[in-house]
Amino acid sequence: MTGRIWLIRHGETEWSRDGRHTGRTDIPLTVLGEQQAAASGSRLAEARGANPVALVLCSPMQRAQRTAELAGLGPDSLTSDLLEWDYGAWEGLTTPEIRARLGDHDWTIWSNPIPRGQTPGEQTSDVAARTRRILDRCQPLVTAGSDVVLVAHGHVLRILTATWLGLDSKAGRLFALDPARLSALGFEHEQHVICQWNA
Repeated sequence: MTGRIWLIRHGETEWSRDGRHTGRTDIPLTVLGEQQAAASGSRLAEARGANPVALVLCSPMQRAQRTAELAGLGPDSLTSDLLEWDYGAWEGLTTPEIRARLGDHDWTIWSNPIPRGQTPGEQTSDVAARTRRILDRCQPLVTAGSDVVLVAHGHVLRILTATWLGLDSKAGRLFALDPARLSALGFEHEQHVICQWNA
C-alpha cells in the first residue's frame, strides 16, 4: 500500500481575495484565511485516517507557515522550493490590470513570458524544476506507504501536480485550487494520479 502527497494551499489573504498575483510579497492571512486554515487541519486528519505522516514541508512565507500552524502541522522543513511562482513585473497586479497594460485581452499568466520586475521572475519551467526536487524527496516515502504533507501556494502546487502527472508545467492551468483546500496525489498501481482535488 502506498501513501499520498497531501497538498494544502494557504488560507485567504487580502491579495488572493482580490485576485492579485502574490509571489514573493509576504502578507498575512485574513481572519477568514485563519478560519479556513484551521478547518483544513480537521479535514486532513479525517481524510488521512491512521496513515503515518513521514514528512511535512512548508513554504517559508508567513501565509503558508501560519496555515500549517493553524492546521496543527509542525513542518519538518521550510523550503524555498515551495515558494510561490515569482511573477516578476506582474507582482501585485490582477489579470484585468495586466491585460489593460498590455492591450491584450487574451493574456494569461500561463501563456506568456514573465518579465523582470522588482524580482527576476520565473517561467513555468523554472517552477517545475523546483517542484521536481520536492517530488523526488517525497516519492520514496510515499512508495514506502507513508504520507507527506506540503503546505504552500496555489500556482506552485498546481505546477507540482502537473509535474507529478508527467505533464508540461503549463498544464497547471487546468487545476484550479482554492484557498486552504485539500488535495492529494498518489498512485493507481504504478500510475501517478490525483486521488482528491480541491476538497
